[in-house]
Amino acid sequence: MTGVSALASDYVAKSLQLLKETVPGATRIGVLGHGPNPTFAIYRRQLEAAATTLSLHLEFQELASPPDFEGDVAALAGKAVSAVLVMHQPFTFNNGAQLVKAPGKRQLPAMFGNREAVEAGGLISYAVSVADVFQRSAVYVDKILKGAKPADLPVEQPTKFELVINLKTAKAHGLTVAPTLLARANEVID
Repeated sequence: MTGVSALASDYVAKSLQLLKETVPGATRIGVLGHGPNPTFAIYRRQLEAAATTLSLHLEFQELASPPDFEGDVAALAGKAVSAVLVMHQPFTFNNGAQLVKAPGKRQLPAMFGNREAVEAGGLISYAVSVADVFQRSAVYVDKILKGAKPADLPVEQPTKFELVINLKTAKAHGLTVAPTLLARANEVID
């Protein structure tokens, strides 16, 4: 097996850190994810470790189905969360439009794992650069077509990430995004 992975070891911890920077007063963060996906348990362990370092308390909520997303977010709101982190999983990506709306209705700033969610009104995203993964995958295909054995090619970890911030959403939540965070962003949506 070979290829380019879309998962990175410190990605989830970095996402939580960026959310904390964006919503500096947050002490309790809600985490939404699709429980049946094996990454849910992996991300949970990584987030719990990062939360300890950042002095945050996490509330986890497994997502049921799109019609239940508002109820899932309401359950987190009932636990007095200040912001929401949506795990980057195929289920959350495929249902991104509905997921962006649910925290917004509760006035909860939310972080996502894909830029499309921020373009649709989410506050912030931190994600592997899909364009970079595709380009690096093409290099692998080229090597294999030129005779390289897939077993001899290592699985590569992602190296390029994108930070996207929606300032209009930040203003709607009464947040002022720090200039240092804006300077690190790959894209700022006004």
